[in-house]
Amino acid sequence: MMDVSSRVIRQNPLTAGYWSLELESEGLAELARPGQFVHVRVPRLEQAALRRPFSIFGAAGGVLKILYKTVGRGTAEMNHLRPGDTVQVIGPLGNGFPLEPQGVPILVAGGYGVAPLSFLADRLKVKGILLAGGRSADDVLAVETFEQMGWQVRVATQDGSRGEKGLVTVLLDQELARQKDSGGLVELYACGPDGMLRAVGERAIAAGVRGWLSLDKHMVCGVGACLACVQNLRRKDGSNWIGRVCHDGPIFEAREIVW
Repeated sequence: MMDVSSRVIRQNPLTAGYWSLELESEGLAELARPGQFVHVRVPRLEQAALRRPFSIFGAAGGVLKILYKTVGRGTAEMNHLRPGDTVQVIGPLGNGFPLEPQGVPILVAGGYGVAPLSFLADRLKVKGILLAGGRSADDVLAVETFEQMGWQVRVATQDGSRGEKGLVTVLLDQELARQKDSGGLVELYACGPDGMLRAVGERAIAAGVRGWLSLDKHMVCGVGACLACVQNLRRKDGSNWIGRVCHDGPIFEAREIVW
């Protein structure tokens, strides 16, 4: 874990309200693994004690990328960052996704949950399938990047404005059925809203495959000291325990989580 001052390289507007921020952060970028996150102190909000956690969107060549949506005062201030500005970043934090899938990797993304999955797709040696979902076309992000990396991409939106109309779990059900018919093994990776994560986890357990879920909890310290992001978990022996998402996660296998 490092606490570094990172220089802004560029900001790229994506769809409505979404941004990709690139930071020059050589040491941190080299340590980062898909599924980990960083804690960012937002400039001009230094008086606020709390940093903001962001999944790592990508890390290569000394450049760290994060994806964020303008939803409040902190992220609104981030919109004003310009090349040459500096931000204070702690990371990489938490654990990461396993990088050796036991079958075809199927990535399930809800909205900007696509961020850590894009980093994961870049690092996995095996190409698979991205199932991307959102409320509308504006919430479907970075799918072209997956296609450029050689991944299959399927999209679902709740309003039908892009891809198939409905929830992304409908696409997952179709894909699991197809893989079952072909006798293939799969491994699931997911990041998005809790309801989607729970649904993906239930399907992984029912199908007897591993499902890796990136939990999103309100994080204050980011290092496991404040106990703001606790989660009920289950050990292999069936006993329950209380973990800290920022420290013991944010990646958990579906069978570990007690919803």
